Amino acid sequence: MSETVLLVGGGGREHAIARALGDSDADLYACAGNRNPGIAALAEEFETLETTNPKAVVAYAEDVGATLAVVGPEGPLAAGVADALDDAGIYAFGPNEAEARIETDKAFQRRFMRQHDVPGCPDFETFDDMEKACEYIDEYDGDLAVKPAGLTGGKGVRVIGDQVTAAEAKEYLRNADYDRVVLEERLVGEEFTVQAFVANGDLRVTPAVQDHKRAYEGDEGPNTGGMGSYSDAGLALPFMDEDDYAEAVDVLKATVGALDDYKGVLYGQFMLTAEGVKVVEFNARFGDPEATNTLPVLNTDFLDVLVAAREGEALPELSFAPKATVCKYAVPEGYPTNPEAGAKVEISEENAGDALLFYASVDEREDGIYTTTSRAFAVVGVADTITDAEEIAEDALAVAGEEGLDVRHDIGKPDLVQRRIDHMASLRGE
Repeated sequence: MSETVLLVGGGGREHAIARALGDSDADLYACAGNRNPGIAALAEEFETLETTNPKAVVAYAEDVGATLAVVGPEGPLAAGVADALDDAGIYAFGPNEAEARIETDKAFQRRFMRQHDVPGCPDFETFDDMEKACEYIDEYDGDLAVKPAGLTGGKGVRVIGDQVTAAEAKEYLRNADYDRVVLEERLVGEEFTVQAFVANGDLRVTPAVQDHKRAYEGDEGPNTGGMGSYSDAGLALPFMDEDDYAEAVDVLKATVGALDDYKGVLYGQFMLTAEGVKVVEFNARFGDPEATNTLPVLNTDFLDVLVAAREGEALPELSFAPKATVCKYAVPEGYPTNPEAGAKVEISEENAGDALLFYASVDEREDGIYTTTSRAFAVVGVADTITDAEEIAEDALAVAGEEGLDVRHDIGKPDLVQRRIDHMASLRGE
């Protein structure tokens, strides 16, 4: 049976998904609020629509005769798009609205972990009264991470003792328009992500990735949606060992076991601390940029995963090429606080060299492609080592030029990776 797959979403993550499906026998259709030229080139048809409108997404899915759907971003999941597709008889690889709360409601996420004894949960409290939250900051013995309970595109967290002082955190709470916040112990260590395909009670894990949220080199500046990431040729990262990776996988297994009937991608963001693996957060979909590291080295046909999930079968065992990857995002100057749109994007798949190019939020005009106020595109090097992959990504960025763009060039460079290794060794007293 020929499969017609609808891809919902138009970012770099979805371009990576489209490329993975483009290597299969699927007929691919796509819809998003922005026209991603990379996805449009791979799809039979690309429809511009509001992806948080379940009726609009279902209508388009039915119009193209979709037999499967992949919901990429968190917004449509929170809006119940997967529920609506399932109700229309179109299997959606993505959790329903209720189970997507594992990402979309951080207060629920922490209470869920506590209730089900999911390992790796930090100390936390939730507040809907911002003055009481400020009092808790004053009384707490140590530093705290301040997290809005809802979705903030990766830009809402403030960490006392790292990004802000206690006084600045309290000012942030008093001035922000949040209904609820989570205050939790500050975790010190090295962050990493493990993503898993989940369906029918099965869980298949992927290599660990380290994202870089801070806007500027040296891990300085405000948080972003992610400036880039890297993975190694094996499952673990250079500052981890196999036991650390296994501990993170155990957390994901416990989480899936406590969820009713989760399907889609479960993304665990972890902090490797001196005491072991702790959970920073869960996401209910692929990470962006982490999908651009994971999917290019996936040897298993992604379509086979989707079909097995729909048919209620065991998910196929995953095979990955033994390659390292380095992703670097190019963003508009001033991103994320004061981004300037309108710079022409000079890079294309034809001139990116050995790197993979993933478009994100760009404006395709008659005379070319231009930046918007969000992340523009990612380049990904794939090679035997992180160092070689980083050089491939840098060569592509040299073609792209720097006019109107900001990039974190340090991602994946040997000195930054070594600092991660040294930091972890120091925390462990090695």
